[in-house]
Amino acid sequence: MTTPPQPQPFPRFALVAAGVLITVTIITAVVARIIGTDTFPPTAAVVASRDMLFVDQPNGAINVINAADGTLVEVLAPGTNGFLRGTLRGLARERKMEAIGPTTPFRLTGYADGRLTLEDPETGRRIDIEAFGHTNLEVFSRLLPLPRSTTP
Repeated sequence: MTTPPQPQPFPRFALVAAGVLITVTIITAVVARIIGTDTFPPTAAVVASRDMLFVDQPNGAINVINAADGTLVEVLAPGTNGFLRGTLRGLARERKMEAIGPTTPFRLTGYADGRLTLEDPETGRRIDIEAFGHTNLEVFSRLLPLPRSTTP
């Protein structure tokens, strides 16, 4: 008669090593978040930047105002520009949670590599617009005057 094979215990060393690895990863992520090394500055040169206020109108439109001189950049008709409206709602929600008013403009920045970012200087939140696709990038590109190329 043969005895059935006994199950081997899982190696204790492997469990301890996995636990240490998970703990070190979590601690590293928390420290990086606290000291701010979790964000990397853009490496491309800034080619255009504009500070803008987005003012809701009673009819549902949004007036885009150049914060530097108070001129009207564009009027976004009611029921249009869903991505832009959603992006602004998210940024406004963060401001509301931190009890920050709507008087500080948002900054739209274009880089030499074609990227666009929308930044809230009050909360430090930055959204990389190109991550949401070419169509959504074009929506914000209309609001930023990019320098014209000098090449023929």
